[in-house]
Amino acid sequence: MSSPKNVIGVVVENIKDKDLYIDFGGKFLAVCDCPPGEKYPRGSLVRIKLFDMELTQKFMLNRNYVTIREADAKFIGPYQGTSADELPPGFADSVLKPSSGLPSGVRQQVKGYDFNDGLDFAKLFDSLLTTGFQATHFGEAVNIVNEMLAARAKAKLTYPDEDRPFKLFFAYTSNMISSGVRESIRFLAEHNMIDAIVTTAGGIEEDFIKCLRPSFIGSFSAWPGEELRAKGINRIGNLLVPNDNYVEFEKWIHPILDQLLKEQIENKVSWTPSKVIDRLGEEINNPDSVYYWCHKNKIPVYCPALTDGSIGDMFFSHGFKDQFGEVLRLDIVEDLSLINRSAIFAKETGMLILGGGLIKHHTFNANLMRNGADYTVLINTAAEFDGSDAGASPDEAVSWGKIRGNSKSIKVHADASLVFPLMVARTFAKQHLQAPKQ
Repeated sequence: MSSPKNVIGVVVENIKDKDLYIDFGGKFLAVCDCPPGEKYPRGSLVRIKLFDMELTQKFMLNRNYVTIREADAKFIGPYQGTSADELPPGFADSVLKPSSGLPSGVRQQVKGYDFNDGLDFAKLFDSLLTTGFQATHFGEAVNIVNEMLAARAKAKLTYPDEDRPFKLFFAYTSNMISSGVRESIRFLAEHNMIDAIVTTAGGIEEDFIKCLRPSFIGSFSAWPGEELRAKGINRIGNLLVPNDNYVEFEKWIHPILDQLLKEQIENKVSWTPSKVIDRLGEEINNPDSVYYWCHKNKIPVYCPALTDGSIGDMFFSHGFKDQFGEVLRLDIVEDLSLINRSAIFAKETGMLILGGGLIKHHTFNANLMRNGADYTVLINTAAEFDGSDAGASPDEAVSWGKIRGNSKSIKVHADASLVFPLMVARTFAKQHLQAPKQ
C-alpha cells in the first residue's frame, strides 16, 4: 500500500450536515463524516487524506463513480490555499498541459502604453500595434497605408513609360461625408495624396450641401422620427440635417444642370458621373469642398449610383422643367472603362476603403482586371457571416482575384468616424507635414 496523500476535493452533497460527499477527480466520491458544528455547502473546496492512491488509480478504469468510504479517505478540513501533496487524477495532463512552442513567426509580446512614461501621442499610437485585438489591426493598417504611400512616391511616371504609376484607390460611403470625416477626406484630395475616389450619391451631394448650409450634432434617440419629420429635420445617425439644406442645394444645382443639358444638345457632350462631379467641383469654387480639390488636382471621382440620392431627385425634377425637350443622360459604361483601365495599366495598386456595399465592390472589381490589388486596408463594422460583400474579409476577395494572394491586406473592425482621422494623423498627414517644402 502506498503512503497517504492529501488531495483537494469539492463538496457535491452535504447530507444533514453529517455525511460529506466529496468529488476529487471527476469519477471519485469520498464519503466522509462532517465535523460537528461545521457546515460545508455544495461547492466548498476541502482537503481530504487518501490512504491508498494506488487503489484510486486502479479505479480510473471504472466508467462509473467509485465511492470511497471512511476506511480509505479521511476529511481533514477546508481548503485554505495550502497545497495538496497530489493533484486530482488527470489534472496535470489537462489543465497544466505544457506548451510545445509558438507558431512560426510569432515573436512580438503583448504590451500596451505605459502612461507612467508621460503623454507621448506618437508612442501611444505606436503601442496599439502590440496591444492586441482591433488595436493591433489598426497598427497593421497604419503600416500598410504608409507602405502604399512609399510605393506611390517611387512610381510617378505615366504609362507607357518604363515605370508605370502606383494607383491609390480611395473609397467611402456617404456617411463619411455627412460626418466630420469629410475634413480628413478633403485633406487627402487637397494635397493630391490619392489617385481615384469611389463613393455614392450621398457622398457627393453632402459635400456640396455643406458648402451651402451646415448640419448639426444631434442624438441617436432623443427625438422620435415622427417629431423630426414634422419639423422638416432629417436624421443621419446622431447628425441632424434641416430639409432647407436640400432646398438650397436644388437652387444651386438646377442652373448647372441646365448648362450641362445645353452642352449635351449643342456640343454633343457625353456626360458621365465623373464628368458631372468634376463640373460641380469647379462650380462650387469653395476650398472647403472635397470635390473642389478633386477638380483642381484632376482626381477622378467615380459614382456609378449617382442617381441614388438627393442629386438623383434633382435629375428627376430637372426633367420636368426641361425647356429643350430632352433629358440629361449619363454614360456609366464610359466611367467603368476608365476606372478599370486605370487599374490595369498601373504598376501597383492600393485600396483604402471606408465602409462597404457598392463602393467596396466597385473598387474591388476594378482591381480584379489586374488580378488583384497589392495593398488593401478595409475599415468597417460589417460581419462576414451573412455572406454580404460589405462584411467579406480580405481573404474572401483573394478567392475572387480582387486582392493578390501575396499582397498586404488587413480589415479593421471599427467605426471609421473614430479610426480614420487617427489613421490619417499617422500616415497621410504625418508624411505631408514631414515632407520638404517646395
